[in-house]
Amino acid sequence: MHARARAMTGAELRDWGLTEVAYLRPLPYEGASLVAIYAADGTPVAIAEDEASAVDAILEQDMVPTFLH
Repeated sequence: MHARARAMTGAELRDWGLTEVAYLRPLPYEGASLVAIYAADGTPVAIAEDEASAVDAILEQDMVPTFLH
């Protein structure tokens, strides 16, 4: 896998995982604790009420949830 990544063009590397991985990140909002969902390229995709709902939404799209810190 690492050899593949080294051989990728910038555009290929940027798009790598776009349809496979989604990232979760806590999103404080007006005293509530929401969860933001981002595409692999950092594009905001959705906001969920809690982590379980966010993970369910990602899994429904046949994607892998990953956490950002």
